[in-house]
Amino acid sequence: MNAPTLLKEMTGWSSLEGQWLRRKYFTPELLGLITERIRECERDHAGELVVAIEAVSPIHERDSRMRALEVFGRLSVWDTPANTGVLLYLALDRHRIEIIADRGVPAEPHEWEAVCSRLRQRLAEKAYGEGLLEAIDEIEAVMRRHIAAEPEHADDTDTGLSNRPVLI
Repeated sequence: MNAPTLLKEMTGWSSLEGQWLRRKYFTPELLGLITERIRECERDHAGELVVAIEAVSPIHERDSRMRALEVFGRLSVWDTPANTGVLLYLALDRHRIEIIADRGVPAEPHEWEAVCSRLRQRLAEKAYGEGLLEAIDEIEAVMRRHIAAEPEHADDTDTGLSNRPVLI
């Protein structure tokens, strides 16, 4: 961890920044657009995407990847019939993005890293809504390449996990 990041965490500024970012950019309107986009995209495959946006990371877990794994479990993203859950996790206070995919999604790590890299760039440009919607489209494209659509799933709008982003 670099000195400015450590200083922000020690003074509490990173917590304030995360809360401010969530309130300013992740409006009810944007959350509704994200929900609808995920619902539409999930018609094309048997995967499940969950978006989790954490304003303030807990002090007990300093590693964002480990925190994303913890959120993956707590939100039961792993609990899909074909093990096809994917978590897009944003830690606003730490400026971290993680994608965790269950074992039923045989995508390569570089595919997820490419999505994270593009989203990181869009967030740096302050294009929060557009960047997140683009990332969802990219994740869904990866899922379509690796997960076949199931006929009974294609017409089902309630696939188990919520399509609404989870604010932590």
